[in-house]
Amino acid sequence: MECNKEKNLTVCNCTYEPCSRKGICCECIAYHLKMRELPACCFPADAEAGYDRSFEHFSRLVQAGKV
Repeated sequence: MECNKEKNLTVCNCTYEPCSRKGICCECIAYHLKMRELPACCFPADAEAGYDRSFEHFSRLVQAGKV
């Protein structure tokens, strides 16, 4: 399977600029799951900007109806 990095970059909402995995979704997801987090694409823009990508933060957003 070929990576669609250029296409992925058009919808990637990650604001962490030195990220080497941006647009390479399989690497991004694997990295964040290893860190017990979710990637930026799981969060709305205002929540992603704070860089708290924890499962707990995601759960709070779901409970608040923001996701």
